[in-house]
Amino acid sequence: MKKLVLISLLFILGFQSDKDKIHVFLIGDSTMANKLAKNAPETGWGMVFQDYFDGNAIAVENHAKDGRSTKSFIAEGRWTDVLNDMKSGDWLFIQFGHNDEKIKDTSRYAAANTDYRKNLMRFVTEARAKGGNPVLITPVMRRRFDKAGVFSDIHGDYPQAVKNVAKELNVPLIDLHAKSKEIILEHGVEGSKALFIHLEGGIYPKFPKPFVDDTHFSRYGATVMASVIAEGVKDLKLDIAKYLKHFGTTDKFVYELPKVQLPVFKKDTFNITSYGAKNNGVLVNSAAIQKAIDACALNGGGTVLVPAGIWLTGPIILKSNVDLHISKNARLQFSSNYDDYPVVRTTWEGLDAVRCQSPLSAIDATNIAITGSGIVDGAGQVWRAVKKEKLTQEQWNKLVASGGVLNKDKTIWYPTEKSLLGNNTKGAGNIAAGYTVENVTPFKDFLRPNMVRFTNCKKILLDGVTFQNSPAWNLHPMLCEHITLRNLKVTNPYYAQNGDGVDLESCRFGMIDNCTFNVGDDGICIKSGRDEEGRKRGVPTENIIVQNSTVLHGHGGFVIGSEMSGGVRNLFVTNCTFTGTDVGLRFKTARGRGGVVENIWISDIKMSNIPGEAILFDMYYQAKDPVPKPGEKNVLPIMKREPVNEGTPQFQNFNIRNVVCEGAETGILVRGLPEMNIKNINIENAVLHSNKGFVCIEGDHINLKNVSFFTKEKTVMQIQNSRNVTMDGIQYADNRDLLLKVTGDQSKAIRLINTDEKGVKKGVEFGGKGLEGVVRRE
Repeated sequence: MKKLVLISLLFILGFQSDKDKIHVFLIGDSTMANKLAKNAPETGWGMVFQDYFDGNAIAVENHAKDGRSTKSFIAEGRWTDVLNDMKSGDWLFIQFGHNDEKIKDTSRYAAANTDYRKNLMRFVTEARAKGGNPVLITPVMRRRFDKAGVFSDIHGDYPQAVKNVAKELNVPLIDLHAKSKEIILEHGVEGSKALFIHLEGGIYPKFPKPFVDDTHFSRYGATVMASVIAEGVKDLKLDIAKYLKHFGTTDKFVYELPKVQLPVFKKDTFNITSYGAKNNGVLVNSAAIQKAIDACALNGGGTVLVPAGIWLTGPIILKSNVDLHISKNARLQFSSNYDDYPVVRTTWEGLDAVRCQSPLSAIDATNIAITGSGIVDGAGQVWRAVKKEKLTQEQWNKLVASGGVLNKDKTIWYPTEKSLLGNNTKGAGNIAAGYTVENVTPFKDFLRPNMVRFTNCKKILLDGVTFQNSPAWNLHPMLCEHITLRNLKVTNPYYAQNGDGVDLESCRFGMIDNCTFNVGDDGICIKSGRDEEGRKRGVPTENIIVQNSTVLHGHGGFVIGSEMSGGVRNLFVTNCTFTGTDVGLRFKTARGRGGVVENIWISDIKMSNIPGEAILFDMYYQAKDPVPKPGEKNVLPIMKREPVNEGTPQFQNFNIRNVVCEGAETGILVRGLPEMNIKNINIENAVLHSNKGFVCIEGDHINLKNVSFFTKEKTVMQIQNSRNVTMDGIQYADNRDLLLKVTGDQSKAIRLINTDEKGVKKGVEFGGKGLEGVVRRE
C-alpha cells in the first residue's frame, strides 16, 4: 500500500522514471568514461554531461570504458548491451580514436580508414535501425607542446575518418578534435595544465608522487569538454537541444557559464598550537600562526588548523597551497592595537594608496583557502568613524562616553585624534596625492584596512566561515582568478561606512554561492578600478556567477560600481534575496569613471522593504547614501550634455527576468547621461510594489515586458529624453490617474503595446510641444 501511495505521489508531482525519459547513450574511451572515486581527480567528460540537461526529461547513460577502441568495445559485447537497451527516439554519442590507433595491440588496433571506419558505420546504422539518433564526435586532443611551446597534433587520420563517415551517412558531427585544440591553445602552455592531470603529489591517494597525464581530464577539463559537446548539440539544432538546462530563467544555458577552478590541498595538518599559539586572551599569536603557515607552505601545503578557542592575533599572510581552517567554536580575533598593523602600499576604493596592512592577506599566491565553521573578527570598532544620524540618541551617547573624539559639528565620532586628522586631510593616503609609507604616520589610525585582501592570486576558496566586524570592506580579492565563495556569513554593523560584504575588483572567473551578507554598505559588489588609474590598469571583472545568496542589509543587494573604470562583463546572477537593502539591483557610475559594463544576465530575484530603488541604473552617482535623510529630497542633477571622452562610462546589454519586490520607493529608475545613454536594458516578468513605478531618463532601447507596477503615486511611468523605449504588457494598480508621462525634446520612438489603459483616467500625457507623435500604441 505504501509503495502504491509513493508511486501515485510521484505521478502527481510530475516526476518521470528513467524509463520514460529520453536516453542519451555515450560510448567511447577513457576521456568520456566514468571514473571511480579512487582515481580522483581524473574525470571523464561524460560524468559531467548530465549536468547540462533537464534531468526530468533526459537520462544520460555513460557506457564509455577506459582503454576501449571501437574494436574492443564491440568484441567485449558492450555495443550489444547498449543496442539492446536503446529504444526509438534515444540518442547515441560516439567518440573513439585514442585506443584504435594503438598499432601494437591487436585486440584494440583499428586502422583509421578501414576497420575504424567500418566500426563507426556499424554503430550508426545499427542505432538507426533501432530508431536511435547517432551523433559522431571526433577524438579529443591530447596536450602536446614541445620545448619551444609549439603545439602538435598526434591523431593522424582518425579525426578525418570520423568526418568522412559523418558526411557519407549524413550524421550530425561534433568536432571535439578541433574545439579541444582551440581550448588548449587559448589556455596556453601553463594554463592548459589545469585541463589535464598535473599533480605535485600527496594530494590524492592514487598519486603520492608528482604525476603528469596530458590525455585524461581533471574535473575542470572534463567540465570544459562537456560544455563543448553541449554547445554542439545547440549549434546542430538537435531535437534534445530543447532540454538543455538554463541558468535560472535567463536565456543563458548552464553549459555556457564560466568554469571556476577549485584549489586542492595535501592532507598534512599544521596545528597552530604546535608553533606556540595560546588562546589565553593575552598573547598576540601573529608570529605563531605565521610560523604554522610558513611551515605548511614550505612542506608543499596542507591545512593550518585553528582549533576551538579565541585566538588573538595581528595581521597574517596566507601562502600558496595553504588552507587556513577555522574550526567550529574557533574565533580568529584580530587585534585592536594599531601598532600591530604596519603601513603598506595597496589600493583604496580603486586608487593606489597607502593603508594599514589587512588582517588577512595574500599576494601572488596560488591554491589558497579559508575554510571551516568558525569566525574571523576584524576588530572594526577601533577603526571606523560613526555618523550620529546612523544611531539612536541612546546609542550615540554611549559611543561618545566610550572615548574618541568628535568633529567640529559634533556629528561624527572618530576613535582617535589621528583618525579625525586623516579625515580632515585631503587625499589622505592616496599615492597620487603624494603620500608614502613614511609620511602618513600622523594620521595612521585613519588608514583602516580591508579585512581580507587577496592580490594577484589564483584558485581561491572561502567556505563556511563567518567574517565579521571589518574595519572597511570585508572581502576584497583584486586581480585574482578562479575565486569561489560559498556558504559564508559576512556581517558588519549597519552603520559601518565602507563596510561592504564582498568586492570583486578586476577579477576573472568567480562563483559566489549560498552566502549571506548583512553589512553597512553594498552587499555583493563588482568593481574594476577608479577613473584614470582604473582605465590604465585596464583589467575588467568578468565571468562571475552569483547565486542562491541573501543580503539582509546594505546600501545595495547586488551592485556594480561605482569604481568600474576597467570594465565589467559577463556576469550571471540568479536566485538571490534582498531584504531591507537601500537598493536592490544597483548599477552606479559617474562621469570621469570611463569603462564599459555589459552583458549582464539576472533572474529570479526576490526583494522586500527596499527604501530606495528596486532596480537602479544611475550614471550620476554622488558617493552618498542612496536613501535621502529625513527632510531631504533626492533631487535630480541638471543634465547638460558634455563631450564624450575616455572618462565617459557606458552601461549596456542587461537582461533581467523574474523579479518580485514587495515595497520600494521606486520600482525601476534608469538615469543615463545626455551624451551616453544607458542602452539595451531588457526587464521581463517583474512584479514591483513601490511608491513610484518606472522612471526613465536618457535611456535608449529600454524594453519592459510583462512588468507590473503597483504604485502609490497616481502616475505609473515617466519617460524623459529617452528613445526606443518599449513597454509591453504593463500591469498597474487600479484607479491611477496617468499611465505614462513623456517629457524632453529628445524623446522619440516610444511604444506602448499589449497594455490595457482602461484602468487609468488618462493613458498618455506629454510634457512639451511636438511630442504627441512619439508614442505608438499597439
